Amino acid sequence: MNHVLTIAAMVGGFFALIGPLVFLHELGHYAVGRLFGVKVDAFSIGMGRELFGWNDRYGTRWRVSALPIGGFVKFAGDMGPAGEPDPAWLSLPLDEQSKTMHGKPAWQRFLIVAAGPFTNFLVAIAIYAGFFAAYGVPHTPPVIGSVIQGSAADKGGLKPGDRIRSINGRSIGTFDEIELMLIIRPHAHLHLTVARGGHDLAVDLTSDTITQVDDSGNKIESGQLGIGPAGLSYSKGNAGDILRASVLAVRDRVRMITDIFGQIAHGDRSASELGGPLRIAQFSGARVSLGFVPFIDLMALISINLGFINLLPIPLLDGGHLFFYLAEMVRRRPLPAKAQQWAFKSGVAVLLGFMMFVTANDLGSLGLWRTLSGLVEQSSNVKS
Repeated sequence: MNHVLTIAAMVGGFFALIGPLVFLHELGHYAVGRLFGVKVDAFSIGMGRELFGWNDRYGTRWRVSALPIGGFVKFAGDMGPAGEPDPAWLSLPLDEQSKTMHGKPAWQRFLIVAAGPFTNFLVAIAIYAGFFAAYGVPHTPPVIGSVIQGSAADKGGLKPGDRIRSINGRSIGTFDEIELMLIIRPHAHLHLTVARGGHDLAVDLTSDTITQVDDSGNKIESGQLGIGPAGLSYSKGNAGDILRASVLAVRDRVRMITDIFGQIAHGDRSASELGGPLRIAQFSGARVSLGFVPFIDLMALISINLGFINLLPIPLLDGGHLFFYLAEMVRRRPLPAKAQQWAFKSGVAVLLGFMMFVTANDLGSLGLWRTLSGLVEQSSNVKS
């Protein structure tokens, strides 16, 4: 019974998390497309077979589809993979062509496509703004209030009252920034600039490693210095304070994501940590059980991830389209169709390979490979 409830929480949490975020992403494309006068043929809430739908007065078919995992927007005159318009587009009168995606100048197409990822960042900003409006804007300076004996900070000579100005050359403004930098840097060599007694000191140390084991037996490592803040301060603040804190919260998490990809690229972090839908479902189910606030916090982080990943310059993703539109604006004409065809074919291969890789990681995080290995070992023992 407990397993059934766990699976139900995972499935329900996944749809409750991903569905609205992908829907809002597509709504961003739709809103800016309509702003520029592009006709929208269809807006699907969900994917797959249409369950029911209706047509609005602008000729858009609004669909509710079988799989509640986001949706899509189909603009009139949508281009094929190589950038060609729908063949029927060429036979349209000029005034009708001007209402299609392909009939708009490159800068407008750029903004329409960019609106999806941008909306994901706006959603995250709105979530953090809600937190700060409800609980107050945090004002926790990067000043050390306590040092754990025997910790990395203690061994490095840090003392209460020290203000951490930078870590590895990155300026530090709040204590939260220290935590976000350290959590993805277990056993990492760090260079700190510390203010003490009116002077700046250079401190080199190696972060401690904290290992946690999740419900599936997967080890999760994070770093820490072994310090506590000098004091926690929250203020209600005005709308400007809340907005600024929300934008900075999103900025810090984008930095964390880019740092993780950089660590993987340099071999400092295992690529097995990359996850896909199954791992998101696993985390979603866990956050649902912890309550509304942790779940919404995870929604903000996933929304940032969706925006970031969609901006990667990979064909088929929004970032790939944006790259081609930028090239078109610079060259004053589109890239050759053949070059775009090859780029999109490569993009399909990259995305399919990535999906297979993260799915394998997801199955591993659920213990499938350990189970299969155990079964093979048992079978081998029986035969011997």
